[in-house]
Amino acid sequence: MSVAGVTVWGHGTFSEGTAMITTDFVPGSPCWLDLGSPDLDRAAEFYRSVFGWEFSSMGPDAGGYGFFQLDGRVVGALGPLTEEGARSAWTVYYTVPDAAATAKAVEQAGGAVRELADVGDEGRMVQLTDPQGARFAAWQAGAFPGLQAVNEPGALMWVELYTTDTADAKRFYGDVFGWTTTETPLPGGGGAYAMISPAEGGEERMQGGMMQLAAEHLAPAGGPYWHPVFQVTDCDAAVAAVTAGGGELRMGPDDAPGVGRLAVCTDPFGADFVVLVPDPN
Repeated sequence: MSVAGVTVWGHGTFSEGTAMITTDFVPGSPCWLDLGSPDLDRAAEFYRSVFGWEFSSMGPDAGGYGFFQLDGRVVGALGPLTEEGARSAWTVYYTVPDAAATAKAVEQAGGAVRELADVGDEGRMVQLTDPQGARFAAWQAGAFPGLQAVNEPGALMWVELYTTDTADAKRFYGDVFGWTTTETPLPGGGGAYAMISPAEGGEERMQGGMMQLAAEHLAPAGGPYWHPVFQVTDCDAAVAAVTAGGGELRMGPDDAPGVGRLAVCTDPFGADFVVLVPDPN
């Protein structure tokens, strides 16, 4: 599969047995994700039609921010865009033992801190940007550890970074989270895909990947970015729901050996995500 002629999914990048986002939340692993959108009602209806999620708002005092749930379990969140000129996008949060220390590590490694805030007794969050401009966040859990369902249909199973400089991204996230990476060559001489493992876990806990793209191929998103991969039982049916709900199909559906059948989509406001039926082999 390719973006503007650049292959971004190769053979054997990961399989259902190695994509291991879990809810034990070892340091540096994905623990939360939320979507900023200009229209909460329409976004909630869109994701309900695609994944069967129900949205529960926390009310006006929280600015309409609320939780996406699947069979009563939290799989993500939705809230309004809070920065002028911000594009609608998913933000991935990584669990850390100390949000303030993570903020300091990000700055020392060349990234930037956008916000550090306590969220009642639920925990402490810090909104961050890496040196290439990709936005992400970290979560220091208090009473609320994070996602309640992962690695199953309708839930997060992988995260992916499109960046202009994979080498520097590996250095940066290694310094901040202690991640290790494993390189997988892409077919046709298209470079390599770097698969991410948390510091505590090894390759059997691979949780995401990094792919280098030229800046012009990232222009629609405004630069490097993270996006989530959601597991589905039927990729083509998910794509049909995306387009029927006002979203767009960007790539696919394609069959990727060792990966599965997948498609890159956007919601009605341009937020990127991938739907994937994992290869059972």
